[in-house]
Amino acid sequence: MLNSNTTNAEDLRIYQIIDANLDRAREGLRVLEDWARFGLSKEKYVEKIKNFRQILGRNHLEVYKQSRNHLEDKCKGLTHQEQMNRKTSEQILSSNSGRIQEALRVIEEFSRPHNHELSKIASEIRYEIYTIEIDLLSLSKCKKSEEILKENDLYVITDQKDNLINIIEEILIAGVRIIQHRFKTGTDKDHLQEAIQIKNLCERYNSLFIINDRVDIALASNADGIHLGQEDLDLKTARKLLGYSKIIGISANNEIDISKALNEGCNYIGIGPVFETETKKNKKPIGIDKIKSLTEDLNIPWFAIGGINKNNISHLKSNGFKKVALVSQLMNSEDPKEDAIMILKELSHEN
Repeated sequence: MLNSNTTNAEDLRIYQIIDANLDRAREGLRVLEDWARFGLSKEKYVEKIKNFRQILGRNHLEVYKQSRNHLEDKCKGLTHQEQMNRKTSEQILSSNSGRIQEALRVIEEFSRPHNHELSKIASEIRYEIYTIEIDLLSLSKCKKSEEILKENDLYVITDQKDNLINIIEEILIAGVRIIQHRFKTGTDKDHLQEAIQIKNLCERYNSLFIINDRVDIALASNADGIHLGQEDLDLKTARKLLGYSKIIGISANNEIDISKALNEGCNYIGIGPVFETETKKNKKPIGIDKIKSLTEDLNIPWFAIGGINKNNISHLKSNGFKKVALVSQLMNSEDPKEDAIMILKELSHEN
């Protein structure tokens, strides 16, 4: 514990340093706590960060607080231009995480000679913050992707085309904000190069880029997420590999598979086929009524898929279908940009 029987000038300067950095650490922790609470709704992180604040508060001894008035701080009020450049939640999280880590390191060093318990606490919390920063940044990135899923009703899936990159750019220009890329023939090297091209395009247009099935290529191309079918890698394993910055979508067409996907934390579901489709010739349509029943209480985004085109979207909308996924309608279009614009308008119309 603190050796309080020495009150020379050097001790006062050290106490003042500890006092200032305890305040800095707790302030930074409050920024992270409030983002975990209001920005992410992640109770686990709120509780953990709040506990760190309370621990530091209990160890903010009166002798540290009293040192504030003993020595004048001639640098009080100094700011830095970089503080004005924090415009995104990610920048705010990173800067405050750094502030906490730096403050705790100062406390750890200066309290070690006379308050070993506080030094140890500062060290333990500092290492925890390294992990929490990464987790909160990952969750924030995923949150942005989830918002795009909620706000956009047209989900486009690619097919193999010689001019695929041009088609994708045309539909992105039209306003499509979700692209899923499926691989057909070719080598993994070709697939990765193509995925990186599409990822760069999607980034330019602030759109989601999702890879079908291939977790390795999703990671290598820095895709925003992955879509898995019932025969693909299981969701839990995919999440371990991808972490929490990526979204994971699941194809499902029955109560059991939908319930499992929800319990394992998928971000959205593709349900179908609604109608007969050339893309999945071996799959029997489950129909509008069945999909309505399956999605009645679904509280995450879901997209109807299978045989959907510009001629039947209004019928789907009249039955309460708000989001659709398309393949052939746009991949085989003579004017994908114009068709995408028409479909987006159709989807945005109220019935």
